[in-house]
Amino acid sequence: MEYDYVIVGAGSAGCVLANRLTADPGVTVALVEAGGQDDKLEIRMPAGFKKLFKTAYDWNYITTGQDEMDGRELYWPRGRVIGGSSSMNAQMWVRGHERDYDQWEIPGWSYDEVLPYFKKAEHRVGSNRGGVYGTQGPLHISELRSPNVTTAAFLMACEELGMRRLDELNGRSNEGCSPTPVTQERGRRWSAADGYLRPAAKRPNLTVLTGAQVGRVLFEGRRAVAVEHGGGRVRARREVILSAGAIGSPHLLMLSGVGAADELRESGIEVVHDLPAVGKNLQDHLSSGVFVACPEPITLVAAESIGNLVRYLVTRTGMLTTNVGEAVAFVRTSPEEPAPDIELVFAPGPFVDHGLSVPAGHGLTVGVILLQPESRGRIGLNGREAVVDPAYLSAPADVRRMVAGLKVAKQVFATAAMKQYNDGPLEPYWGPESDEELARWVRERGETLYHPVGTCRMGVDEESVVDPSLRVRGVEGLRVVDASIMPTLNRGHTHAPAVMIGEKGADLIATY
Repeated sequence: MEYDYVIVGAGSAGCVLANRLTADPGVTVALVEAGGQDDKLEIRMPAGFKKLFKTAYDWNYITTGQDEMDGRELYWPRGRVIGGSSSMNAQMWVRGHERDYDQWEIPGWSYDEVLPYFKKAEHRVGSNRGGVYGTQGPLHISELRSPNVTTAAFLMACEELGMRRLDELNGRSNEGCSPTPVTQERGRRWSAADGYLRPAAKRPNLTVLTGAQVGRVLFEGRRAVAVEHGGGRVRARREVILSAGAIGSPHLLMLSGVGAADELRESGIEVVHDLPAVGKNLQDHLSSGVFVACPEPITLVAAESIGNLVRYLVTRTGMLTTNVGEAVAFVRTSPEEPAPDIELVFAPGPFVDHGLSVPAGHGLTVGVILLQPESRGRIGLNGREAVVDPAYLSAPADVRRMVAGLKVAKQVFATAAMKQYNDGPLEPYWGPESDEELARWVRERGETLYHPVGTCRMGVDEESVVDPSLRVRGVEGLRVVDASIMPTLNRGHTHAPAVMIGEKGADLIATY
């Protein structure tokens, strides 16, 4: 089989590419995905995403033991299904702050230059004050249909603490508090597959291969010409494009002979090009929550009742339309910070252990997220298997910021607005008070917020993995188009920038 373009990975960026490239009827595209179809009810049902964790729809990665987090090995879910992680995420559409893109200092990638690509993706339903959002794009962006009453109280609490209530979350600055815009359409998840891939699937010039895990990219000399998977090979006349994410894309590059030469040889891999930056610069949003008991039985603990299931199936309303993270606040923990360094995510339920553990009772969560960590980890190899080492808290400043953020979360629960819903600490949270105790809480209970980036860093320097056109340095016919190319994490979430990268990447490829 031979196509003009072969895309590896049907996630947020891969679905965008498949749609945009096949809009030209003279171009043929193969989209190769390791997972299967996204036809499970828990994918469609917004609150069902935790039911997908540690299943066949999940890559189910486990990190190395983290030295600064009591040696714990942490669970990292990533979507192994059509739609990728956009089929199992919390549907939060959060672009980030304008500084996030300007600080990259890469031609073509400033905030003003990427903003049109965000808007190109967006189909904002409802509020759009100031024309912040696009309105004609493939991705439905809406408000939650049935927000919990405690979510309004959280927003009032943030205002009580002096935070600004934002007219729209996704403007140039996201400093302040807001309900969370979600990728939903009338109470149903709206993934990248829904927005981009399904409309393109009927085109005769697009072939989608599922259940096809790519093992490596094949080269003739230094030119990428094909990918190899369990069922055979797929050849590319023009380019191979990796959209396998911040773990999958660098892993595939290394398996294909592109990476640090010494490390490749140690794993018995023939070197095609010595590119030491592959897999380095790993960043992720670390999260640690404050949990309080709620004296009223109104939280998401009751979401899975028969009544709520019937309500969802019949009317697409009720608790099962929640994305769990119903509201957010972006705050600076110090006046010296140029922009928010901490995000607070409010969940009207006790979201403990990725939602996999049975909660101690009705409760509420304010998750504290470190937005731009100084710590840097890596994706490496153990034989042919990927090694995931985020090196959480290896930079001391990250601990300080997390502790400061937890103090803000505690202040939120101490406000008059939250008083009637706060009945004290909820297990496993014991209500630590001192900086030392709060730091211990982070080390003992901190988890990923599911936003790895940076492992195929884009840059203008020769040490970067891809150039500003997303071409892999030192080889031909090979690009990376996904969140792994982000030089630094955004002060937001990563689905929106991954889609933006797919939109801009498609333009770069089409004009090359």
